[in-house]
Amino acid sequence: MNPSKLHTFTVDADKAGQRVDLFVGEALGLSRARLKRLFDAGAVKVNHRAAKKGLTLTAGQQISVVVEEETREAVPDEEFPLVVLHEDAALVFVDKPAGRPSHPLQSGETGTVANALVARYPECAQASVDPREGGLCHRLDVETSGVVVAARSRTAWDAVRAAFGERAVDKRYLALVTGPLVDEGDIELPLRHHPRHPDRVEPAPHGAEDAREAVSRFRVLARVGEYSLVEVRILTGVLHQVRAHMAGIGAPIVGDTLYGGREAPGLGRFFLHARALGLPHPETKKPMHVTSPLPPELRAELERLGLPLPRGEREDESPAS
Repeated sequence: MNPSKLHTFTVDADKAGQRVDLFVGEALGLSRARLKRLFDAGAVKVNHRAAKKGLTLTAGQQISVVVEEETREAVPDEEFPLVVLHEDAALVFVDKPAGRPSHPLQSGETGTVANALVARYPECAQASVDPREGGLCHRLDVETSGVVVAARSRTAWDAVRAAFGERAVDKRYLALVTGPLVDEGDIELPLRHHPRHPDRVEPAPHGAEDAREAVSRFRVLARVGEYSLVEVRILTGVLHQVRAHMAGIGAPIVGDTLYGGREAPGLGRFFLHARALGLPHPETKKPMHVTSPLPPELRAELERLGLPLPRGEREDESPAS
């Protein structure tokens, strides 16, 4: 069992009126996910009583928080069916399946891409700043499939992260959407965490302090009826960016009910796939381009609707290089 630490605070007058979850998050520098686990476990108390995260604080209240120290490294998981798309001395590109998280959130959690990476490439555990990420240079939503890249050294990780920050990484997704949509366009819509629903984002009001710049470009590859298969290139990397941007222009992703997408019970997930990743190699500086094939369930959905498979997916074609 991991050791725990007790933190205590007294609410000053200038913090009166603040929500307790925001107070604790700021005081301890905790993520939204970890805060949620603390409140769900009753580990946050106000005046010795377990508090709900929406409680409004008053001056003089006593807050206590019991925080379990988390294991920092991802636990190796040899049972995860890791599919490697490309590997070399510096990088590993893998095919993340839908339904699998990118890396663990809780101490000792397994079943994530990071767990599988450190089982097969132990050096990845020390490559990322946070060892829990197993060398991953970015992440995908749990229900999003496709290509992700991990580094095998801190030098490679730093270089790839810098490329992401400089918008030198070409990130392309395939999405099936419904609704009226022009053939192509740019979406420049700042996003922020929804104040009442922390598991989603929303377009940020003008001038909002918590707004994050988000830029996407899309083009329609095929249409049938109300459905459009689109390629989306994201220039930034905001949480749920493709999902929120497509919904924001009235073309939500099929199966993505969180953002107003049409239900697709036969699909079992939403139709979003990280198709390709292009970046300069951290050592050779030469451009790399790695693609991930469409999973069988997404191919089947296109065939059911009568939509053609994207270029490179048909049996008589080789994948784009």
